[in-house]
Parts: sequence; C-alpha cells; structure tokens
Amino acid sequence: MAEQFVKTNRLVTVFGGSGFVGRHVVRALARRGWRIRVASRRPDLAFHLQPLGDVGQIHAVQANVRHPQSIVHALRDAQAAINLVGILHESGAQRFDAIHHLGAQSIAKAAKQAGTEIFVQMSAIGADPSGSSVYAKTKAFGEAAVRQILPDAIIMRPSVVFGPEDQFFNRFAAMARLMPALPLIGGGATKLQPVFAGDVATAIALAVDGKAKPGIIYELGGPEVATLRRIITFVLTATGRRRRLVSISFGRARSLAFVTAIIRKLSLGLFPEILTITSDQVKLLRADNIVSLQAEAEGRTLRGLGIAPEPFETLVPSYLYRYRKTGQFAGMRAV
Repeated sequence: MAEQFVKTNRLVTVFGGSGFVGRHVVRALARRGWRIRVASRRPDLAFHLQPLGDVGQIHAVQANVRHPQSIVHALRDAQAAINLVGILHESGAQRFDAIHHLGAQSIAKAAKQAGTEIFVQMSAIGADPSGSSVYAKTKAFGEAAVRQILPDAIIMRPSVVFGPEDQFFNRFAAMARLMPALPLIGGGATKLQPVFAGDVATAIALAVDGKAKPGIIYELGGPEVATLRRIITFVLTATGRRRRLVSISFGRARSLAFVTAIIRKLSLGLFPEILTITSDQVKLLRADNIVSLQAEAEGRTLRGLGIAPEPFETLVPSYLYRYRKTGQFAGMRAV
C-alpha cells in the first residue's frame, strides 16, 4: 500500500538535502506535508529524492553556498530553511571556513532578506571557537554567524551520525576488510555517542514544525556512550572479522596523517580515501564527542523533543553485512 502524504502549501528549502543526512531530512519533511525545495550544487544528484514524497512535492534547484545570488533564488517564497551543508575534510575549493562559516553566514543573510520564518542550522557536538580542530572551529563560527543574523535560529549539534551511507561504521568495516590490523588512535579511549540519521532528521523536522524552542542549541546523541575501542570491536564482530587492534598515540597518528596526505597527492587521488586520515580528524579525537550534562538537564536533546533514540547495536549490523566474507550469506549452509 502506497504511503499517504498530507497536502500543504508550506515550502521549506533544504540546503545540502541530497547528502547523507539530507535524504533522511527530506523524507521526514515529506511525511509532514511540507513542499520541499532541495538546494544543491548538483541538482541532478538529488533526483533520487523525488520518490520520498508525493508527485511534485520534492524538487531540486541549483545553489552553491559560495555564490550568494543562487542562495537568494533557492529561498524565494520559502517559509522555512534548513542548512545541512558540511564537509568532513577539505578538498580543492571546498574549505572548512568557506563551507561551515561563510556559507552558513550567506544562507542566514539570504533567509533574513527573504523573510524566512524558521531557520535550522546543523552543526556538530564539539563545535568550539577555541578548539584545535579547524572543523570544530568553523562549525562554531558558523553557529555564531547564523545566530547574530537570526537570533531565533535553531542549532542542531549531532554526535557521530550513523546510517546505511555513513562514513563512520562503514569506514571501519572497509578498513577491516583491507587491513590486517586496525589503529586505535589515542588508545581508543575517546567517547562517542553515535546517533541515527533518522533521529536527527526527525528532530530537524520537528524544529521546522515549530516544536523546538527558538534560539536554542540542541545536542543530539544516541542512547549509549561508547569508546572508540568498543565501537571498532563491535564492527569486527558485526562483520565477522578478526583483526589486531594497535594503540597509536595522538602524536604518531598526526605523523601517519601527514604521510597518507603526501601519498594521496602523489597517487593523483588513486590512494583509497577509506584509508586516509587527516591531522584535523586526529585533533577531533582528542576530545569526547558526547551530549553535555547541561543539555541533558535542560532538555536540549532528542528525548527533550520526545524522540526515543535508536541504539547503533540494533541498526548498524543490517548494513554492515556486505563487509562479511560471504556478504548476506554469512553463517548460512547449503542443505
């Protein structure tokens, strides 16, 4: 039976809607009856989103956060706007400051000019203007720029986001398939709170629906805190792999990152990205990535929004099966 969608004239523009988290956000908004304009650098890469809604409910337009005029056009007549644009590492013209800070600032300015009623900015737990990581710094700069222009903007800070297309659990599973040993940076003691992309999307959709407090920063984490060591061990179990875990100090990890960066350049991009780690990512692992006690006490969390977060142990094995030696047939015997 086909899913039924509520008809409405409300329009929301989703910047970065064709990405990993964006797909879940678009689905959540479609189910709530919003008309959705997906703003993307490559609109052709957003066509796969159309079946998530009713006929004509979802459409894509071209927009680049580095080109302000394209942002203005993407926001025309929209009652709400969501900025999901972000990068995990720098490449070419895609720089942290240009995307996380200046890009967010440009979208906020255009939203104010367009009279957009609700604005949601996706940031990250660990955003810190004085942090050592450029990623964390620029996320914080982006938050500050948005809130200066739009004081009622709602900020969503997720921990590590997981889902079928994630670059976290999939990364470790791929490494386990290719490498005889896996590195535990900093001994694997860093604490993380993986959160399901669908739960992040629901939180964002609720904010757009007016169910979140204006001008508030929400911290989104899963139901359980786990160390990096435990997460990697879990991935090995889920994929049926036995690999040695080697503890590496943060200093040596930065040296390793420097070496892989050189190899990647010399290989003209042929070196597998899955095996590449950047010095900025090493810096991020120096600090725990979990929901703060203050956010918990103030209800600025998934549960505070009425969402019961999904545990990674339940969902992740359903998409890591492809990394097993015999894929989905692992554990099965011919009769």
